[in-house]
Amino acid sequence: MKPVRHLFFDIGGVLATNGWDREQRKLAVEKFDLDAVEFQTRHEEMVGPLEQGQISLDEYLDIAVFYEPRRFGKDEFRDFIFAQSKPFAETIEIARAVADGCKYWVMTMNNEGEDLNKHRICTFGLDEFFDAFLSSCWLGLRKPAQKFYARALGISEARPRESVLIDDRPQNLAPARALGMHTIHYQSAAQLLTELDALGVKFNLKGNSA
Repeated sequence: MKPVRHLFFDIGGVLATNGWDREQRKLAVEKFDLDAVEFQTRHEEMVGPLEQGQISLDEYLDIAVFYEPRRFGKDEFRDFIFAQSKPFAETIEIARAVADGCKYWVMTMNNEGEDLNKHRICTFGLDEFFDAFLSSCWLGLRKPAQKFYARALGISEARPRESVLIDDRPQNLAPARALGMHTIHYQSAAQLLTELDALGVKFNLKGNSA
């Protein structure tokens, strides 16, 4: 097996909670008293363009939520979306430790709208040590489309056999494996450490060799 040189982390479900997935939207329906069926229908129509960088969060909200007068404002709703994001501190520290050794390229591969993506990158301090952010909003493609992975590998000049994708969703890992990448189905920080060790990825985490 060739040594690993590139590690690609998903954000939602790996480095942090999901950004604007089912559980977050359910909370929004309850808090803002939205029509759940109507909201879901409008969300499904606009989430593709949102995550592929074709529309802004404001445009998404205009269509998905503010298509009629509301008792709350757009800023309040936007702040609610951002507030749902919580970091997974242990996993972020693993990614930071891998990056700190300067032996590996550490990047993201994630599906997310630009506004939320920028918020999470800055709020969680990912911009302090990740080398690049290969996000759907900037690539114009979403996982699990195989072209997403091919484009990300091309931009990063990464060889599949020397690359690892860490994602919490099996459907996002299958295309990466088909291209020859190593994959880790993320379930916990402890499990991630074990699987990175099995792939020969070496780094110091809080003074301990992993």
